[in-house]
Amino acid sequence: MKVKTLILGAGAAGMFCAIHAGAGTLVIDHARAPGEKIRISGGGRCNFTNLDVKASNYIGGNPHFAKSALARYTPWDFIGMVSGHGIAWHEKTLGQLFCDGSAKQIVQMLTDEMERAGAEMWLETEIVDIAHDGSGFVVRLRRDGRDVTVQATHLVVATGGKSIPKMGATGIAYRIADQFGIPVTDTRAALVPFTFADARFAPISGLALPVVARAETGPSFAEAMLCTHRGLSGPAMLQISSYWKEGEEITVDLLPGIKLTEALRAARKDSPRKSATTIIAYHLPGRLVDHLKDQIDLSGNCAEWSDGRIDTVVQALRHWSLRPTGTEGYRTAEVTVGGIDTSALSSRDMSARDVPGLYFIGEAVDVTGWLGGYNFQWAWASGHAAGTAIRDA
Repeated sequence: MKVKTLILGAGAAGMFCAIHAGAGTLVIDHARAPGEKIRISGGGRCNFTNLDVKASNYIGGNPHFAKSALARYTPWDFIGMVSGHGIAWHEKTLGQLFCDGSAKQIVQMLTDEMERAGAEMWLETEIVDIAHDGSGFVVRLRRDGRDVTVQATHLVVATGGKSIPKMGATGIAYRIADQFGIPVTDTRAALVPFTFADARFAPISGLALPVVARAETGPSFAEAMLCTHRGLSGPAMLQISSYWKEGEEITVDLLPGIKLTEALRAARKDSPRKSATTIIAYHLPGRLVDHLKDQIDLSGNCAEWSDGRIDTVVQALRHWSLRPTGTEGYRTAEVTVGGIDTSALSSRDMSARDVPGLYFIGEAVDVTGWLGGYNFQWAWASGHAAGTAIRDA
């Protein structure tokens, strides 16, 4: 069987690439249904993009690589498609856009657009072998218990990273890259909860509060933190996990927007017999204050606290340092940091510089977005870049 374009992976990037590559495109996937990560994203409502997308919202070896694709396919372009299909949406927080209804609406929109474009899709299809015969790609597939050979002028790898293996993630994109001599950067789980070997947060599991968190490198994130039986989660922790490396500390400001210094000094004058922990518990969850007593000396009444001691405690709460044992890994990670080295790809169309006709898009590439719709926008933008280039070839 001969096709113009064979796309490996029926996820967000692969389907979007097929929409723009058009007729003569075959998309294959080993799953029983397309867009499984779309379906489960955003609590089933799909955080499909963000209103404020910039290259600085992405992590990768080349901080400029994503600029071209993101500029040529913007969040408003995708919003236009969503609205054109009558899918109602809303902004939640920090520019994050979600479906009012179900994430399945986004999957249906993509499959409808693929059909309209003349692209075909095979599900429950395994990749057996990939080769290049000098003029194009020869890919052996297994479908319905038999082998099928597909010849393609263009081969697009949209198989994602290693995150959430229970949904079929295997890292096959990296093996394909290695086969064709394309470098792959180190990979690690990202947008993932932290774990602590001593289960120190188990007694306060379920407790959540707004914080400002930061890894040793990377920006600070002002979002919620959630304590769990295994460690720390919530948007703030997921965000900094993308920058964290094993063995490093993380720093958490437990008092964003809280004037605790002024509150303690006022209490020393107005309520000297009250315990300092009582005053602090007016501003932080009581369970957390009890938990912190083992790490920070909070004993005594307000009258006993000097300005120096108040400053020391407030600094400790604003710069609470922790050293996670690790993360929950690819099992629960939303994305993978690292991947196909962008130095080997064209930022204009995502093609491999030294292998004509080969493209890598989406999460497989060393471009990883923040939590909040950024990774979907990268899937749309990189899929659009490759798809339009193939269509116009």
